[in-house]
Amino acid sequence: MAVAERIYANALFESAKEQDKLEAVRGELAEFLAAMEQVPELRALLENPEIDTNERVDALRSILAGADETVRNFLLLVAEKGRAHELPAIARELDTLAAREEGILDVELTTAVELSDDDARRILERIEGASDRKLRATRSVDPSLIGGFVLQAGSHRVDASVRARLQNLRRQLTGTGRS
Repeated sequence: MAVAERIYANALFESAKEQDKLEAVRGELAEFLAAMEQVPELRALLENPEIDTNERVDALRSILAGADETVRNFLLLVAEKGRAHELPAIARELDTLAAREEGILDVELTTAVELSDDDARRILERIEGASDRKLRATRSVDPSLIGGFVLQAGSHRVDASVRARLQNLRRQLTGTGRS
């Protein structure tokens, strides 16, 4: 994550929080990003360096006439500064800040086989109980784990996979690991 993206996300987060409309701002920003994906002309307007900045901002101002003032001002600023291509990363950082504010921890749960929703929910509930944090999880499958799971939360990693246990046993048997 670039420093500028973090700065823009923090500024939008603080402004929206001050006005007690964080969820509304996040929702409108997400809608705008979806529109950028679905309407190539909008993306071109924002990201084409050949379009004059003043023309870009004027066009965007008319497009955003009915938008929330905070979102409108933010998007106009981003467009004016030539950082529209960074909007997806800014939105992800804004989501991270909002999750932190709400006490939600984003995690990646990787398992050897696809889990049913109930099985995944049970695992995550046990982890929530142990951590006293609400989890928001993405799930993936890695058959090389053989069994068990790997839980990644930021830079913290818990590897409770069969593969990790076998590697640890191998190191112990060859004398290259701790006993």
